[in-house]
Amino acid sequence: MMEFLQQRLTDLELFGWDEYINYWFFLAMMALFAFELIVMAFKKAVTWNLIGDSITNFITLFAYRFIGGLIYILFYLTAFFWVYENFSITQLPLTWMSLLGCILLADVIYYWEHRFMHVCGLGWATHTVHHSSPHFNISVAYRFGPLDGFFPFFFHLPLIMLGFHPFMVFLAEALVQLYQTALHTQMVKKLPRPIEYIMNTPSHHRVHHATNSKYIDKNYAGIFIIWDRMFGTFAEEDEKVKFGVYPRINSVNPFTVFFHGFTKLGKQLWEAPSWSYRFQLLVRPPIWAWEQEQKRKREAAAAEAKASS
Repeated sequence: MMEFLQQRLTDLELFGWDEYINYWFFLAMMALFAFELIVMAFKKAVTWNLIGDSITNFITLFAYRFIGGLIYILFYLTAFFWVYENFSITQLPLTWMSLLGCILLADVIYYWEHRFMHVCGLGWATHTVHHSSPHFNISVAYRFGPLDGFFPFFFHLPLIMLGFHPFMVFLAEALVQLYQTALHTQMVKKLPRPIEYIMNTPSHHRVHHATNSKYIDKNYAGIFIIWDRMFGTFAEEDEKVKFGVYPRINSVNPFTVFFHGFTKLGKQLWEAPSWSYRFQLLVRPPIWAWEQEQKRKREAAAAEAKASS
């Protein structure tokens, strides 16, 4: 076993696996999505809204891939190799053991990156796109925001500095994302308890996409749900899940869906009473802006009541 784990890999192998796995996994997910649609058709649950929403999901995927491709070519790839060659504390050998270690660390990093996207106004402006669908199926996994490919750079950079080859980091990052893709389904209920305790599952991820108050900002995990259990953000699926965001965007227009997070943030920044408030909109959790808005409404109502009395 140890001999296998220490077997050498090449950077070209890692790069090729990344492309190969992504291609075939996408085809497998499309087959699963087709199966989901067939089952929903038998249940007479297929609606024009669902069809429009699914089409919009794939349009956002193409837009994300275009923007993400530019970020990857012009920034991500160059910066990772430059840091790897000049600032990594070592250069770890390309072996199965280092790949497994990289995947485990990438999964921990994904947890914190994902959590950041929920608790930072700027991060949520792009990530809210992924959560905005009122449906939950495989197509929702491909619903992306404009800058979803930008923020991971800063979280995965430490892996490069630790000495993991850039292609290994890209592959590990892709595997975590691909695992997450398969979780976007209601076809799979709860799995055996040992699996549910350790692994992220469709049940756990349904909780993450919920608007139920008890489920908000829970289950950020990528592959292993143990990170949520360790860091106090775990919630069990024990009541019917209502999907989407609040307030709902009520649109399947791909342009509205793709940009609605930044449109909303831009409006909030424009109407903000001070530069300090604008800065807080960018770095505080989205709930903070909502609470401030409710506070202003209460104060305005109290002032109006006082003036009329």
